[in-house]
Amino acid sequence: MPVSSEIPRAQATAQVHGNSLDVTLAGTWQVTHPRPLFRDLLGEAKPSVVSVRMEAVERWDTSLLLFLFEVEQWCRGAGATFDSAALPPKVQLLLGQLTRAHAASLPQDRSANFFAIVGVATQQTGVQVREIFHFLGECVLSTVRLVSSPRKFRWRDCLAEMQQCGAMALPIVSLIAFLIGVTLAYTAAIVLRQFGGDIFIADLIGLAMVREVGAVMTAVVLAGRTGAAFAATLANMKMNEEIDALETLGIPAVQFLVLPRLLALGIMMPLLTIYANALGILGGLVVAWGLLSISPTAYWVEMLTIVDLSDVLSGVIKAGAFGLIVGLAGCLRGLQADRSAMGVGRAATSAVVTAILLMVVADAIFAVLFNVLGI
Repeated sequence: MPVSSEIPRAQATAQVHGNSLDVTLAGTWQVTHPRPLFRDLLGEAKPSVVSVRMEAVERWDTSLLLFLFEVEQWCRGAGATFDSAALPPKVQLLLGQLTRAHAASLPQDRSANFFAIVGVATQQTGVQVREIFHFLGECVLSTVRLVSSPRKFRWRDCLAEMQQCGAMALPIVSLIAFLIGVTLAYTAAIVLRQFGGDIFIADLIGLAMVREVGAVMTAVVLAGRTGAAFAATLANMKMNEEIDALETLGIPAVQFLVLPRLLALGIMMPLLTIYANALGILGGLVVAWGLLSISPTAYWVEMLTIVDLSDVLSGVIKAGAFGLIVGLAGCLRGLQADRSAMGVGRAATSAVVTAILLMVVADAIFAVLFNVLGI
């Protein structure tokens, strides 16, 4: 039934007694009618105790609970005491439920401390480094067993992997190496032509390709092509429990699955690098001949004045190390993958990132070492 106009609407009066504020509620409290606000009722008073009682309340609903909740929240924020003992038990019960529901819905601060984040990241890095060295130790032990018992090694698997990571990679390596040589030649021509040193483009291309660019670019290509394939293959085998079956039969997964791939990459990477060096030099020769009018003979003779066997050897040594790094990263991430389809994708991505990171670190170490040795 509609509320009679004679029945007063929601009313709240306050009386101050020292440090205490007594609030009296009366009238009809409905959400469809305006209700008093506690901050207007409070004014300039700053009580330490707020007590609430109901007198002549004709009808009430959620509107009354919202007012009481407002009073309770103010008391909590101001450090005052909220005295609800004079309220009916039903009102106290509903007010408690409203307070608990509001507390449960508040967003919690889940931001971690900066030092905690750094500590967790450092701990995870230490665990990963330990796993890498443990895996590297297993590969070394498997290599020792290979040398002592070569007949037990699956050479057929190794040859198949050599075909996949070597011969099948020739098209992409050829394209990348040739275009890198062309790009370096065009970049060098912009500067050398200003000083009349066009012929020195042969020195730049030859030295850059055989010492750095050939090995690094070939390793990057194989990291994205072969390293990711190794990780995906081993992760898929782990998901299908094929690796568990090998371990159950007493066949070490490292010796049966990892070592043939490492040996294949360690052999094919230097060969692919020498091939990439030749194509990069050829790309520079094409630009020098077509843009700078330098004959192929002059280009070749000038390049031989700066590039010697030690430069080629340094690039080949880097290539061999990069091949082992790509194989180790791919196989390690594959064996560490989760047993799910998402884990296979994450393993492939992590293998590429890990391989490139370790290659950059290894390249910096080689640069310092070769400089000390005078190579």
